[in-house]
Amino acid sequence: MVSVGAILLAGGRGSRVDGAVKPLFEVNGTTLLQRAVDAARSGGADRVVVAAPVLDEQLDVVWVREDPPFGGPVAGIVAALPEVDADEVYVIACDLPTADAAVVLLSAPLSAGVDGACLDDGRRQWLIGRYRTASLRAAASALPDRGRDASMRALLGGLAVTSVSVDPAMTHDVDTWDDLTKARGGVMTESRTLPPEALNDWSEALAERFGLAEGDIPIALILDLARDVANGVARPAAPLSAFVAGLVAGRSGGSPADTEAAVAAVVEMAKGWENR
Repeated sequence: MVSVGAILLAGGRGSRVDGAVKPLFEVNGTTLLQRAVDAARSGGADRVVVAAPVLDEQLDVVWVREDPPFGGPVAGIVAALPEVDADEVYVIACDLPTADAAVVLLSAPLSAGVDGACLDDGRRQWLIGRYRTASLRAAASALPDRGRDASMRALLGGLAVTSVSVDPAMTHDVDTWDDLTKARGGVMTESRTLPPEALNDWSEALAERFGLAEGDIPIALILDLARDVANGVARPAAPLSAFVAGLVAGRSGGSPADTEAAVAAVVEMAKGWENR
């Protein structure tokens, strides 16, 4: 009998939702993370490995973290593979409201001669798939730097992966606030959120406009601040807190160290806000 496990990817920055933790978004009373765990269990997974910082201590899962953090989904898979002891493994991103239905389509053992299967809505959705663990390990071993910043194609492109054709609605994930509204049954509105790749361009434009030096805008630090404040206080508090941190850093001298100190102070406040 073929055994199956699960790798759930939940460690992204959430840059298009102001740094909020997407796997903890609730849809119909259940977090996206819990939904993915339940889907994996229903699909026969005995051992569920979540690549993320510990987000919910009540979940019966194994937590792993890529090193360094935020190395991308491939790095998360590489970090999780040593904890997988099954013949086959689901790989599911934890921003998918339809995880339960997706796993049903992938619940059968893989056919002979293939390394995996993934959903395909006109484009292969590598992060909604089922793969042979040995094949994943072999592919991962060929990647440099433990898969950091590698594409899913770099990991899986050389494997024999079959497609399971589905309607795009099946694979629509929660990537923006509008996506979350739609998943909860609301009306989709036009999004003005910058895609992650546009942040560098915008940062460079700001630096040029205001005569800032390269490195004066610490994108990762600001996004982490926004995430921690959005989670610890409230989403609208994130941009306000970023402004205050910048103001404090400027009054302290404006050096990178001043910025880091101001951000650290705001983050410390945010993490203790609910317990005040």
